[in-house]
Amino acid sequence: MPASLASDWNIAPLNGLSQVKGRTDAALSNAPIHRFLLEAVQRFADRPAVVFREQGVRWTWAQFQAEVDALAAGFIALGLRVGDRVGIWSPNRAEWLVTQFATARAGLVLVNINPAYRIAELEYALNLSGCRALVTAEQLKTSKYLEMLQRLAPELASCAPGALKAARMPALEMVVRLGDARTPGMLNYGDVLAQGRNAVDAAALDALGASLSCHDAINIQFTSGTTGNPKGATLTHHNVVNNARFIAQAMNFSENDSLCIPVPLYHCFGMVLAVLACVSTGATMVFPGESFEPVATLQAVSEERCTALHGVPTMFIAELDHPRFAEFDLSRLRTGIMAGSPCPIETMKRVIAEMHLSEITIAYGMTETSPVSFQSSTTDPLERRVSTVGRIQPLLEAKVVDADGQVLPVGEKGELLVRGYSVMQGYWGDEERTREAVQDGWMHTGDLATIDAEGYCNIVGRAKDMLIRGGENVYPREIEEFLFRHPKVQSVQVFGVPDAKYGEEICAWIVPKPGQTCTEDDIRDFCRDQIAHYKVPRYIRFVEDMPMTITGKVQKFVMRDQMIADLKLQVARTA
Repeated sequence: MPASLASDWNIAPLNGLSQVKGRTDAALSNAPIHRFLLEAVQRFADRPAVVFREQGVRWTWAQFQAEVDALAAGFIALGLRVGDRVGIWSPNRAEWLVTQFATARAGLVLVNINPAYRIAELEYALNLSGCRALVTAEQLKTSKYLEMLQRLAPELASCAPGALKAARMPALEMVVRLGDARTPGMLNYGDVLAQGRNAVDAAALDALGASLSCHDAINIQFTSGTTGNPKGATLTHHNVVNNARFIAQAMNFSENDSLCIPVPLYHCFGMVLAVLACVSTGATMVFPGESFEPVATLQAVSEERCTALHGVPTMFIAELDHPRFAEFDLSRLRTGIMAGSPCPIETMKRVIAEMHLSEITIAYGMTETSPVSFQSSTTDPLERRVSTVGRIQPLLEAKVVDADGQVLPVGEKGELLVRGYSVMQGYWGDEERTREAVQDGWMHTGDLATIDAEGYCNIVGRAKDMLIRGGENVYPREIEEFLFRHPKVQSVQVFGVPDAKYGEEICAWIVPKPGQTCTEDDIRDFCRDQIAHYKVPRYIRFVEDMPMTITGKVQKFVMRDQMIADLKLQVARTA
């Protein structure tokens, strides 16, 4: 599609109401992911496709395709069949990327496991999705994945590799570990790849691919749930391929671009806004390391001559404020995306002025919409790019409604609803919560928004009880239910307070049980290795009771205001 689609949008609300429709003269692709990749390989075979600096991996598009085909054949040789779920639990590594496309090539459903997950979250995710296989790293920093798996499935110690029968995870049969070391009961990624390389039958893979529909489920991504348990948003090829295409167009991306990707692959930001956007145009993917480090990111941009950079606001702030920032040549940077949490207006201005990102865009969305619904374009006026989340993407609709579902006049605040090709297939194994979230095709985002007279959207709050810490969606209810298990906790309320680095930090007010003395260390020790680090409350306050309305409803806004005052916190202006 011509780049002009990204630059000549003229989308205004309909009839003075907060309802917008994206361009309808754009076309949707019906390509499944494997064909989407093949199109890039056919056009750019010998051009650089993938760089994993920490691993020393540099692949052209043709070389990358060969790795994907080998692993897909290896998965099939293990007995995995179309529709089976395969989990991936790893930081940003080349094996993650190959697994993403190999599962799609073989018609398998990739289940993204957050690298920060601990035992309770891992067990829930694997069982809800019914994973037959899990590809896992050995560890990331202090997260020892193999040890956690061995605690969940002690049967690994005595089973044959690939023949696991675990009492706590009955669907899981195969654990494929990364690295060269051997672990009882586990297969090695290198062996699976080698077996596939020896058995690749391109014609058979192509025939299998021809049987797949672009509307098949291809990916399950977990989002924290307001009712306590994470939900598995189920996305199709059609969802993510097309969203990536329009994201790339908004950035005016081409094969001459190279994108630095410090955001995690397990998240839509890495998987769709970065990887699939690059595939759509032939742009080079550059991964600075397994997880975000500001210096590694700046070095990658400088040494790989990157033209684009993605990140959540926290990442850009860490890069800008690093003592070595001035050492690096960022002059080739042009575009990229800041998203994942509300973007401070002052940070956007600094990114444009100090990092040469004159065409950087802001994107807004949610996992359930694959994920981007609104995005600014490279040609939007600067003030619009730093103070809004842009305009509606092509072939999507959005509206702002009141509590009764009525569309509000332009400029009035209400809940944002989105409809179109990007809306998820549903929550895996949970029809009830799917019906609650998607009604008549409209995804209820739970975000409060306004749409102005020119169609620009601004996110002004959240209708759902959710906070965003450093780009991670955190639902207080999930943490509350976990902390309720502590034997000394009578009641607990969790909420967010402003934070200069992470956007929001987690605060817990706790009423101890009568006669019990509870400490902050008690709470943090209880959380350790059980829930992800970013869900552990930073601020913990023990109280005798909670502020409530006369009808008994807890007033979290009162707690939040009190903590802001007590801690002398500042609330930043955001888009």
